[in-house]
Amino acid sequence: MRILITNDDGIRAPGLEVMLEIATKIAGPDGEVWTVAPEHEQSGVGHAISFVTPMQVYRNSTHNIAIDGTPADCVLTGISEVMDALPDLVLSGINRGNNAAQNALYSGTIGASIEAALHGIKSIALSQFFGPENRELDDPFEVARAKGAEVVQAILDADHWGQGPYGLFYNVNFPPVAASDYKGACAVAQGFRDNTEFYTVSQNSPNGKEFLWVTMGDQHVETATGTDVHANLAGYASITPMHADFTCHESLNALKGTFK
Repeated sequence: MRILITNDDGIRAPGLEVMLEIATKIAGPDGEVWTVAPEHEQSGVGHAISFVTPMQVYRNSTHNIAIDGTPADCVLTGISEVMDALPDLVLSGINRGNNAAQNALYSGTIGASIEAALHGIKSIALSQFFGPENRELDDPFEVARAKGAEVVQAILDADHWGQGPYGLFYNVNFPPVAASDYKGACAVAQGFRDNTEFYTVSQNSPNGKEFLWVTMGDQHVETATGTDVHANLAGYASITPMHADFTCHESLNALKGTFK
């Protein structure tokens, strides 16, 4: 199997090392793993592409390339410039922090998976939820490292990628626990954290200039039963099938009698 890996935390992020381990296991002894990742952190860029800005390429080795671009750019670079044939699978992550609930809408990790799906390539985004039970571990990615290959292989074995033109991809979040407390994986919907939005905080520099930081609310607010954050906080990895078709078909059917 030929696998392309990327992330939004950058080429030197520890989660990318974990992803390389997982991808190597999945690819097998006769497979290939290629890395194309951002030279600098690109968290929160969603599915952005560098449409009006050229990107510099840093060829660290034949199979390890960094670019001054977004995660979606990395997928485009991998399939257009770096690999000699399309990958069988794109793996994005392991993200430092969760991409559950509303976070999924901002995530560069998921943006890479969307781009792969638009090209008809199977893709899985993987993230490690952080919390008091795992943040101070010697390896805060312990659960993802121990269970990542197992979860990815289970998704591949299920072989459900939908039939729509936008393609299906998967969003996986590993729980904020030690590996010994991991309870398994479950298929759930994307959740919604009530009263937990992103917002800006103002700060003045020593010379008096004002700067704004974007920050987020409490990440440990529960979502509804049967959704991602609820599963994660209970010790389970959440597996959520997604696609980039934003159409609300229920509303579309309701409006057909109004707009003809």
